[in-house]
Amino acid sequence: MSATAGPDDRAFGLRWLGHASALIVDRGTVILTDPVLTDRVAHLRRRTGPTPSGVHVRHPDAVLLSHLHADHTHLPSLRLLDPDVPIVAPWRAVDGLPALREFADRLLPLRPREQIAIGKVTVRAVPARHDGRRWRRGPQLAPALGYVVEGDRRTYFAGDTDLYPDLADHVGPVDLALLPVGGWGPTLGKGHLDPPRAAVVARLVQAGLAVPIHYGTLWPIGLDAVRPRLFFGPGAEFVHHAVREGVVAVELRPGGDLGEPGPGFGSPKIHRV
Repeated sequence: MSATAGPDDRAFGLRWLGHASALIVDRGTVILTDPVLTDRVAHLRRRTGPTPSGVHVRHPDAVLLSHLHADHTHLPSLRLLDPDVPIVAPWRAVDGLPALREFADRLLPLRPREQIAIGKVTVRAVPARHDGRRWRRGPQLAPALGYVVEGDRRTYFAGDTDLYPDLADHVGPVDLALLPVGGWGPTLGKGHLDPPRAAVVARLVQAGLAVPIHYGTLWPIGLDAVRPRLFFGPGAEFVHHAVREGVVAVELRPGGDLGEPGPGFGSPKIHRV
C-alpha cells in the first residue's frame, strides 16, 4: 500500500519519531528510517514521545535500514508494517541476521555508493563508520550504511556513524542532515557521533538545516537516574555546536516535525525536549 503526502507531489516534510526513526516526505514519497514502533526494545524502554502511529508510519513507500543492531533493525516493528512495503537494507544483511529471511521477498540490498529509485525519489547508500553487526562477535558481513534521499531536496540520514575521512565526498552537499548525536545508555562507545563531532559533519556536508536524532528516546530500564544529561542533553548541545560551525540546526521533540516548509525550509516547528 502506497502512502502519499497530499495532492502536491513536490511536498516536503520531516517527522522525527524518536531514536533513529524518522519519516521523510519528498515529492509525495514517504520514507521511514530504522523503524522502532514499540515502547520496548529488549532492556530499553521509550521514555519520551508518543508511540509512533498513523498511516504513513505503517504504510510508507519504503523503509531504510542502516545496520543490523536491534535498535535500528527491530524485527517486531518491521512486522507491524504493511506486508508489501519494500525494505532497503545493507548488502548481505540476511547473512548477518538470518531472521531477516522472513522479509526476503521485499528486501532491496545496497552496497555503499549504489542507489535505487523509490517512488519519485532516489535513495543512495553511503558508507558509515560503525560496527553494524547484530552480534559483537564474528565477521562483518553487512556494512553499516547511511542514505541520501534525493527528490526536491537532498536529505542525509546518517544512521549510526562516526566522523571518517572523505565523508563529505561520499555524502555531498545536502539540504537536510539527520545526524546521530547520542545513544541509549550512560556511555557512548566507538563508532558514534557526539554533539561536537556531529556539528562538524553538518558543516562538512554543507547542511542547509541539521536535526539531531538518536538520543532522548530509549533508555535502559532502571537507569533513569544515571547520567541523565546523556539522555536529555545531546540535542541542545548539538544545536549549540552547530551554530558555532555556521550551520542552522533545530532540536525536535520525538513526534515533532518541520511542518510544510516553503522556499528553502521556511520556519520549522521547533520543539524542545
